[in-house]
Amino acid sequence: MRSLVRETRLTPNDFIYPLFVCEGEGIRREIASMPGCYNLSIDQLVREAQSAKAVGVRSIVLFGVPDDKDASGSQAYAEDGITQRAIRAVKREVGDVLVVADNCLCEYTDHGHCGVVDRGDVLNDPSVELLARTAVSQAQAGADIIAPSNMMDGVVAAIRTALDQAGFDQIPIMSYAVKYASGFYGPFREAAQSTPQFGDRRSYQMDPANVREALKEAALDVDQGADILMVKPALPYLDVIRAVKERFDLPLAAYQVSGEYSMIKAAALRGWIDEERIIVESLTSIKRAGADIVLTYFAVQCAALL
Repeated sequence: MRSLVRETRLTPNDFIYPLFVCEGEGIRREIASMPGCYNLSIDQLVREAQSAKAVGVRSIVLFGVPDDKDASGSQAYAEDGITQRAIRAVKREVGDVLVVADNCLCEYTDHGHCGVVDRGDVLNDPSVELLARTAVSQAQAGADIIAPSNMMDGVVAAIRTALDQAGFDQIPIMSYAVKYASGFYGPFREAAQSTPQFGDRRSYQMDPANVREALKEAALDVDQGADILMVKPALPYLDVIRAVKERFDLPLAAYQVSGEYSMIKAAALRGWIDEERIIVESLTSIKRAGADIVLTYFAVQCAALL
């Protein structure tokens, strides 16, 4: 009877599975702070996408981890960049899988910031130019959705214009519209090797105390042409997910980030919680708050449970 009257339901179609792709072959290197998650070479990434598809998870988001980094993050927009090659491989070898391309520079810069840096300051407009260039290269490689995560002002409009001019007017943008300067990103920065070499990202990511600002940021991205909005992180910001959902009619995504994943894994490894029960409960809460789409490292594990 409980199942019959359940108000919120999870399905594998709700999930986008984040994956980290690195150079090399035959590499499946576990991330120390994220047990069960790996840096994957392209051949292993293809296998992981196939395994995800087998349990019903048909959407992935890719984060590139290049060997060579520089001040402008040139590997982010290189035709033969690690992410571009990974997109092509997945589209070629794994049928019927949606590939989302994370659009940022932090994994590709030697300073670890999400844009161009000059004398310690992150420069917005020069960064936006490179991010738009990156979006076109990702679309040319075969990405189905471009997902700017950098929080630069005007980046959604710049990407929309660049995609349209390059003939990719049908490629949607899933904007990390509401991205907080959060302590929950720590394990991701190990996974993507993107820890800032100086300072932090509070000059361009949001204050965790603010909700009205979240609505303003989302409204700006809607006006600039975003097709899907996102709130990140998820569990500490369920109220924000609800507020954004009630204000805007666009599909809403939420990212259950690395710190959320690692806390659940760590407690489960200690035997303090029932891991499978907590996975389903936490993801249900995110969807109950209003998310239509959930980016989660638990995607495959939860899909198998469902």
